[in-house]
Amino acid sequence: MRFGPAGYPKVGSKSDPEKSLQYTKDLGLDALEVEFVRGARISEERAKAIGKCASELGIRLSCHAPYFISFNSETPETIDKSVDWVLDTAVAAHNLGAYIIVIHAASYGKHPETALPNVIKGLSVCKDRLDDMGIKDVILGVETMGKKGQFGTLKEIAQVMDSVDGVRPVLDVAHVHARGVGCLKTKQDMKDLVEEHFKLAGDIAHFHISCINYGEKGEINHLPLAEKDPDMQMLADVLEDSEQDCTFICESPLIEQDAVVFRDMFPKYRRA
Repeated sequence: MRFGPAGYPKVGSKSDPEKSLQYTKDLGLDALEVEFVRGARISEERAKAIGKCASELGIRLSCHAPYFISFNSETPETIDKSVDWVLDTAVAAHNLGAYIIVIHAASYGKHPETALPNVIKGLSVCKDRLDDMGIKDVILGVETMGKKGQFGTLKEIAQVMDSVDGVRPVLDVAHVHARGVGCLKTKQDMKDLVEEHFKLAGDIAHFHISCINYGEKGEINHLPLAEKDPDMQMLADVLEDSEQDCTFICESPLIEQDAVVFRDMFPKYRRA
């Protein structure tokens, strides 16, 4: 199991990601998600240099695609741009040596019934173009979403996987909790969720972790793990004896501090 922050920890500045990677390693963390949420603007040369640094430090990289992707948009131009945003992120991930990109696929908008077919169509186009480019080492990760108006339940992601090769779920535990208006109350609730995820996850199960503030419509904002809503110790307890390869990316406001807190919930990974 690997643990790390969503983004470069604040050491120096983002213009020196190698320093942030070293700091991540010094904390005893071994994963990091590169946040391309405003666009994947990075040269091939720079991406390869950062990827080499991460590889030498033993840090597993993933990438988060831009937030403004929407394959169910009523505007054809936005759908076309969504394909480009996914492709740009996948190319950057390939150059970084990152194994998965995380995608917010769509909102339901005024036509919820078109969300699934439009996400399938959009990601099919992305996969075909990546295949044509010879990029076959980057998983298209569709994230479970926290607002009831957003596409992204595990069931929906499974339906996308039935139609598009190379797609896997990214389980944001807090999002599921928020969408279900506080549904992860017991260890059994968490176990059931993990089992559903593992059936779809493939070789590496990719998780986002945090606590969360929510209302009747679902997610409002992410919170530190100290809030215990949901209690992430339940997730650690469920996974204590698991043999599944997992990556846990911390999206709490305390990205690296809470990544350490969560790692230390596992006795066998806790630093002495």
